[in-house]
Amino acid sequence: MTHPTQLPGYDESFWMDTSDSTSYPSLDEDIEVDVAVVGGGIAGLSTARELARTGRRVAVLEADRIATGVSGYTTAKVSALHTLVYDRLRRTRGREAARWYAASQQGAVEHLAGVVTELGVACDLERVPAYTYATDAAGVPALEAEARAASEAGLPAAYVTESELPFGISGAVRVDDQAQFHPRVYLLAVAEDIRAHDGLVFERTRVTGLSEGGPGRLTTESGRTVTARDIVVATHYPLFDRALLFTRLSPRRELVVAAPLPTDKAPMGMYITEEEGKRSVRSAPLSDGRRLLIVTGESFTPGTGDTRERFRRLDAWMRERFPVGATAYRWAAQDNDSTDTVPLVGPFHPGARHTYVATGFGGWGMSGGVMAGSLLTRLIEGDEPEWAGLYDPRRLLSTLREAPTMIRQQADVARHFVGDRLRTTHVDSVTEIPPGTGAVVRVGGRRCAVYRDQDGTATAVSARCTHLGCLVAFNEAETAWECPCHGSRFGVDGAVLHGPAVRPLEEVPLPEG
Repeated sequence: MTHPTQLPGYDESFWMDTSDSTSYPSLDEDIEVDVAVVGGGIAGLSTARELARTGRRVAVLEADRIATGVSGYTTAKVSALHTLVYDRLRRTRGREAARWYAASQQGAVEHLAGVVTELGVACDLERVPAYTYATDAAGVPALEAEARAASEAGLPAAYVTESELPFGISGAVRVDDQAQFHPRVYLLAVAEDIRAHDGLVFERTRVTGLSEGGPGRLTTESGRTVTARDIVVATHYPLFDRALLFTRLSPRRELVVAAPLPTDKAPMGMYITEEEGKRSVRSAPLSDGRRLLIVTGESFTPGTGDTRERFRRLDAWMRERFPVGATAYRWAAQDNDSTDTVPLVGPFHPGARHTYVATGFGGWGMSGGVMAGSLLTRLIEGDEPEWAGLYDPRRLLSTLREAPTMIRQQADVARHFVGDRLRTTHVDSVTEIPPGTGAVVRVGGRRCAVYRDQDGTATAVSARCTHLGCLVAFNEAETAWECPCHGSRFGVDGAVLHGPAVRPLEEVPLPEG
């Protein structure tokens, strides 16, 4: 095991670094509302805002601070062009499904732009084209098919062979009038609008229990309860999985590096390719007149591989292609892919009457979260749109088609659940762990996740994820323990950073000496 070396850039997202912090209260009493929304990201806040504007009493319950989870670490593209989704939808679910998907996603783009105008949010909203591109000629047929399918679905899509990128492409799908923005500034304004319509926003209020019924009841970590006629679970990965949605979701983590460059050298469009482990490119305005190039890629399952090397590879890719200055920021984003590529938004499970879920946005949570807010509001109001079935988590025929993907996905989970227990640990004792790193090691016959800080002090917690018991692995670049099965993340002290886990890793005392 080697000592860590310096990575490029400040370990924080640009959005977090350039927006205000929040300090909404924690829930300190039992309350009753019309709708309780669990999760303070774009899906939860969008849903709460739409519902509050119908006159309902709404409460948002966020485990940490609002817009500091996935929504604070996104690339903030708001687009209806989702890589290569339309040709697949047309083939697997029909042309009507592709049209519904296009209409609902482009509707989300327009709705977000409308909210920005209505609230007067200075969130650097820019209407720009989106591209899915390939540099390898082998990718051209898929791009041509996607352009045809997206156009047939109603988007202003075209196949093109040129772009503003400083390197050649073999082809691309282009869709005009998409959007990019500063997500944190936007979401903080949305939260204030919720409060302006008599809604409640609670932070540092982790929900740990759900009792369904009429009304339903949520229990928090502190023992407080929220009673509500309708409950929305919008926690990125569902906390309560009564529909076994974990069998239809796979977590994916991607890295981001960002560096300034002259405005005349910055791409104004939004670009993505599946090549080289995915590469996504956009830029954002800086206060000094330059722009910040934001490059995303290196997709991987949480808890696997060398994250530091991935950061270096992504940074090198950026520098080889763009005339950027010193890397200013680096961060990581986490997404959940559904097995049929379509988000799961609607009733939580077949027996649900007043409990709803929004998850599985597959890397497109900005448009997906806004769409979810509109859809869930209409469902709660009893105004089900004709396209609701496209996203319905209870969809049966799609689930049957997903079976091979689900089987492969669960085989990966089983491989980690069993194989990680058989694998030899990287070190034989706590004393072998260098400062600033962590490893899973046996302590008193028990597998423990042990981190040693820069001063040499070791902290040990159980290595078993509190969600379903898979073994965690250490992410050295982000100083966190990660579960490769369903994506839960924990701090070095065992605190939950990212669900679906709701309980921390158990602290384990280390023997003296």
